[in-house]
Parts: sequence; structure tokens; C-alpha cells
Amino acid sequence: MTDTDPVLRALAHPLRLRMLSLMWPGPMSAAELARELDVSHALASQHLRRLDAVGLVVLAEERTRRGGKERRYRTVQGTPLSDQHEGTPMLAETMAHTLRERARRREEGSDGVTVDAELWVDPETWENTRRRLAELATELHEAARPPHTPGTVPLGVSVMAFPLQDGAEPDGSTAGG
Repeated sequence: MTDTDPVLRALAHPLRLRMLSLMWPGPMSAAELARELDVSHALASQHLRRLDAVGLVVLAEERTRRGGKERRYRTVQGTPLSDQHEGTPMLAETMAHTLRERARRREEGSDGVTVDAELWVDPETWENTRRRLAELATELHEAARPPHTPGTVPLGVSVMAFPLQDGAEPDGSTAGG
């Protein structure tokens, strides 16, 4: 794990993934993140420093607040997750944790879409689907507003789609050997 890309290591914590999502539509301070995530200010600051150190957030503004300087950060636009290969198992584990946490918070009786599949499709279908999934993710990210903005609803969205190795068994071994 020591050779793992520092960005992937930073992304491999569910709280940091939530922080990136919260800061996507606009800047937030460590104090704002702490309140939203119901964690200590110190913990939010620690995670925010880690995200800043690997370039996943940028300082968006500094303002004077209660006699001190408040630094507000924003998620760097783009999706560092989309084409990662090396860290796929680590990211998948983090996303699974996040999905479990979000599933517990699902609004009862709400509409949603749940898909789990292992399919064989032609390369053109895969490329068209991959492109459309990326476009949908971009559309949602561009429509995102700061937490609790009037007239908005909170969403949980997790998508991980990729080609599988032919002949690989679910435990990582190969068929017949």
C-alpha cells in the first residue's frame, strides 16, 4: 500500500469523499464541514488538509470571521475517480462503505434506481454507455447546490462501471486454475 498514489489514498476515506461532494457546488470551511458531517472541527480540518495536500481541493476564499481568518475550500472540478485502475479495489471498498451509509439514510418510500449487473455487451454498447454515465455524472455535478439550499433534495449517487477480466472468478482467481 506504500506505493499507492497519494490521491487514491486520500480518496480512500469515506469522510473525505463526502467532503469532496459537499464542496463541489461551492466553498466550505472546516467548521462548516464539521457541522454538516457531525464531526469535530479538528477532524474536519485534518481531512481537509489531506485533501488540500494532494490537490483535490483549492482555497476559494479567505474571510474575516470572529476576529480570525476563515479559509473556505472548493473541490477541484473534474473527476479523479473515473479512469483510475491501480486503486480500484481500494476505491470500491470506500464506495461500498459510503453506499451502506447512504442506504441507511434513504428517504422511506422515495423513488430511486438500483442496478447491479455483470453483463457481456459489444464494445460499442459499452463505450456508448460509459460515455452516457459520465455525461449523467457531469450533469448532476453541474446541478449541485450547497447543502440545505431551499428547493433542493439531497441525493446519494454511486456508480462504478468497468470492463472485467475474462475468466476471472469473483475471488480474483482464474477459472480452471
